[in-house]
Amino acid sequence: MDLGLQGTKVLVTAASAGLGAATAQRFSLEGALVVINSRNLDKLQKTATAINEVSGNPVFTHAGDVSKPEEAEKLVKNAVSMLGGLDIIVTNAGGPPAGTFEAFDYEAWRNATDLTLLSAINLIRAALPHLKESNRAAVLAVVSIAAKEPVDNLTLSNTIRPAVVGLTKTLSFEHSKDSIRFNSILPGITDTERIDHLMQARAEKNNSDPATERENAGKMIPVGRIGTPEEFANAAVFMCSPAGGFINGVALLVDGGAAKGTF
Repeated sequence: MDLGLQGTKVLVTAASAGLGAATAQRFSLEGALVVINSRNLDKLQKTATAINEVSGNPVFTHAGDVSKPEEAEKLVKNAVSMLGGLDIIVTNAGGPPAGTFEAFDYEAWRNATDLTLLSAINLIRAALPHLKESNRAAVLAVVSIAAKEPVDNLTLSNTIRPAVVGLTKTLSFEHSKDSIRFNSILPGITDTERIDHLMQARAEKNNSDPATERENAGKMIPVGRIGTPEEFANAAVFMCSPAGGFINGVALLVDGGAAKGTF
């Protein structure tokens, strides 16, 4: 299926590894021009080279911390310069640390808010003028299943992630006049470095080991296994593409059926 992404100008953040890297690669395989961002330039450049080797399309890099407004603005400005415009942004960030309410002080809550919510706000604010000039504009926020259903030992995520979904839903109405689509995507347990950290935290809490926790997590998912970054990326790229052009204001679960809610 042709998703209609040839030549589309795309920015993906937190894309040196994991879900962001897989999403950037899927865009590139579809013929899009992609800028990837994270705080680690060395990892970014290695990821860009790896994607280019697979897709044959150029992948640009810009290192920076998008939880800081000035760095988000600089990233968007440079992405527009490198690509000649901007059609799609995927806002993504590493997740807050695991733990219960009493484990975190004010500074931890402040950092988690900057990382999870304000990074998305910073990027969208900087990108909006450019997205308004596009005839295929879309914004996708990578969130978490925790936005729909609280996850044990993830108090920070359970609290802050729903705010990102609220943001994209609100913007899907506010910017309908600009023909910009806003959606969120909510991954469940997927085989990334983030999950390695979460399984380690679960093991420490349950006096177990990460391999056992990983196996148990897979058993709890109706499809019987943990997801892959590629499966997530397929859904993410489709939502942003012209082929998914009637998808707007949605928070899509990509979790193998793990969430128990009807909606």
